[in-house]
Amino acid sequence: LAVKDPTAVERANLLNMAKLSIKGLIESALSFGRTLDSDYPPLQQFFVVMEHCLKHGLKVRKSFLSYNKTIWGPLELVEKLYPEAEEIAASVRDLPGLKTPLGRARAWLRLALMQKKMADYLRCLIIQRDLLSEFYEYHALMMEEEGAVIVGLLVGLNVIDANLCVKGEDLDSQVGVIDFSVYLKSDDDIGGKERNVQIAAILDQKNYVEELNRQLNSTVSSLHARVDSLEKSNTKLIEELAIAKNNIIKLQEENHQLRSENTLILMKTQHHLEATKVDVEAELQTYKHSRQGLDEMYNEARRQLREEAQLRQDMENELVVQVSMKHEIELAMKLLEKDIHEKQDTLIGLRQQLDEVKAINVEMYQKLQVSEDAMKEKNEIISRLEDKTNQINATMKQLEQRLQQAEKAQMEAEAEDEKLKQEYVNKSESLQNEFSQKEKQLLQLETDLKIEKEWRQTLEDDLQKEKETVSHLRTETQEIVNLKKEFLKVQEKNKQLKSICEDQEAALQELASKLSESKLKIEDIKEANKALQGQVWLKDKEATHCKLCEKEFSLSKRKHHCRNCGEIFCNACSDNELPLPSSPKPVRVCDSCHAILIQRCSSNVP
Repeated sequence: LAVKDPTAVERANLLNMAKLSIKGLIESALSFGRTLDSDYPPLQQFFVVMEHCLKHGLKVRKSFLSYNKTIWGPLELVEKLYPEAEEIAASVRDLPGLKTPLGRARAWLRLALMQKKMADYLRCLIIQRDLLSEFYEYHALMMEEEGAVIVGLLVGLNVIDANLCVKGEDLDSQVGVIDFSVYLKSDDDIGGKERNVQIAAILDQKNYVEELNRQLNSTVSSLHARVDSLEKSNTKLIEELAIAKNNIIKLQEENHQLRSENTLILMKTQHHLEATKVDVEAELQTYKHSRQGLDEMYNEARRQLREEAQLRQDMENELVVQVSMKHEIELAMKLLEKDIHEKQDTLIGLRQQLDEVKAINVEMYQKLQVSEDAMKEKNEIISRLEDKTNQINATMKQLEQRLQQAEKAQMEAEAEDEKLKQEYVNKSESLQNEFSQKEKQLLQLETDLKIEKEWRQTLEDDLQKEKETVSHLRTETQEIVNLKKEFLKVQEKNKQLKSICEDQEAALQELASKLSESKLKIEDIKEANKALQGQVWLKDKEATHCKLCEKEFSLSKRKHHCRNCGEIFCNACSDNELPLPSSPKPVRVCDSCHAILIQRCSSNVP
């Protein structure tokens, strides 16, 4: 024969003992009552068996004084894996009468049973086998499949309500010995199985209602927590919304101020532009008038020169030099006119682009007056030349002297013309510099406008974001309102379920009372039937009259025949009725033997 592993045999024995103790505890609790005290023997035996199961394969831990072997270590590990077990561990540590780890472990088992969560706690412990390996050997009960089986059996203990006093009990010095006499069967147990089955069915219904109520309470508590968190988040969001609204109002005020300042700047620039335009138009008109006068004077001088040429045809050879000089003067004047036209075109282009050129135009006007003075001086020179031509007829010598003077005056005029050209070049360069400066100012203004537009766009985006947050907050508040409505509906359903449970319990009590009454009546009927056995039924043809009222049977008075005594009564005399659970209507009963009557047809009715 193969030798069995002793650890496997130990595990099998402990599993069988756990099955017997849990089964015996549940059956005795159903017969004794749902709530159990700490003095109840099957409950004490259950704790002893659980202690042996937890001690199986436990490693010996070294300490300073001796070797320690206790089950408090793995049980203390449960609070790290299952957060709801922290309350039990804290209450066990705070108990004043416990001094040893074994006493704390026994108190922990009792509190877990009272909470109906012993199976959940041990299931979390069995799943983490890598942590259990620190406390148990590899062949221990908690490390093998038998531990999972025991955890599954512990789920059935949720039917039991335990009321245990842990504070005053001496748990440190208890001796854990298994009493096997409790698990031996007796004749009384066999006789009460039927009654236990009925009570177990009723208790199962009550257990189902309790589990449903517990689930509803958990959902209600979770909804409460969710509502509280949503209310807190709602208050925070409302505060943030108020802050955001204040920021929006401040930004709108700043935007309004900036817009007002921008409008004022635009109005000022428009007024300034209008004033500069008026000044430039006035300067143009004056320039045109002065040019017309110069043209007229030039035409008159030209006409006079032509007349003098006709008069001095004889002296052409002598005055060739003077005529050539005059032609050169005319060419210089034409060049001056071209320069003036070009400068006028440049001035027109600058007037369209520049805004503030009033001072420069005033300077140009003054210089134009200087040029007019120079032209007047030239006109005086021309008049002097006319005088000299008149004097030529008198003396040629005076004419030569005057020609020399004219040459000197012409040289001076050429020098003055060169000076004017240089001045015009300098002025054009200065105007170009100012034009470049104005362009830079325009670029700066354009960049400022772009920055202002971008800032405005950012403000609009912020406003849009704030609107989106407001809409999101509104949706969340709507969800909170819907959750409150759902919570109220759940409360109403809980109330309805409680009322239904109470009605069902009342109905069960009424059914029990009616069943007891019907059983008593059925027993009375059986006794009457035993007493009336052996009697013979009366034939239908012979039974023509009712035995009680002695009236003839007819359509209105029908026959009712008793099964036991054989007597025949009419429907008016047989008024005794008995309700039965199997029939929807009450049945008629015989007056003498209380048996059930059978309705039969009379002799003259088909």
